[in-house]
Amino acid sequence: MTTRLAHIFRHPIKSHGREALASVHLSEGRCLPFDRLWAVAHEAARLEDGWTPCQMFSRGAKSPALMAITARLDEGARRVTLAHPDRGDITLAPDDPADLPGFLDWVRPLCAPDRPSPARIVSAGRGMTDSPYESVSILGLASLRALGQRLGRPLSPDRFRGNLWIENAAPFEEFDWVGREIAVGAARLKVVEPITRCTATEANPDTGRRDAPVLAALEDGYGHQEFGVYAEVVAGGEIAPGDAVRLVA
Repeated sequence: MTTRLAHIFRHPIKSHGREALASVHLSEGRCLPFDRLWAVAHEAARLEDGWTPCQMFSRGAKSPALMAITARLDEGARRVTLAHPDRGDITLAPDDPADLPGFLDWVRPLCAPDRPSPARIVSAGRGMTDSPYESVSILGLASLRALGQRLGRPLSPDRFRGNLWIENAAPFEEFDWVGREIAVGAARLKVVEPITRCTATEANPDTGRRDAPVLAALEDGYGHQEFGVYAEVVAGGEIAPGDAVRLVA
């Protein structure tokens, strides 16, 4: 069977919601458009110019309830609608300081009380991916099923906050692509490295509560805590679910 792209997701505000896309245009050297364009800096954050490590932001690894947020972005208006089963919906313009107080009131109950509180929404003129370079994450549905079998339960892709999910590959075949280039639709990407996972993956994306020892299952089953790979776009182009995925170099 031909390996194909199954799903595309982006996360307009880092760690605060996911959004499925019907297609997207990738650009050389960039992550998905609007993916992690904004992030929520906490009150203890020490921000740097440009890219800043994820520890400076509110995130699901420390506040699992954030994992249940979904997002919908109006690109033209640069407005994001967030939804959570316990908090309802809120629409905000992340760049507008006037919308910040309402957002902070909405999100604070979802943040762990023993962690620094969310303080402001920031941007850096690039996607604030977990890697210092602008990355696109690629994950395999066969790998997800294999991990779920180890845990004795199916796992939702939403636990892993990935960008591109592929189907019809062998479990963990994506690790074999490190250092190589793949074609996805009209785009080409170079696979750079595996993704080391954190406790955000242990939260149920429907409830925001930790309910699966994902890291222990990876460590016990495979001797590491890696799932999925980071890639860089080396040639831009349009991609959509159903596109073939193949090694080219």
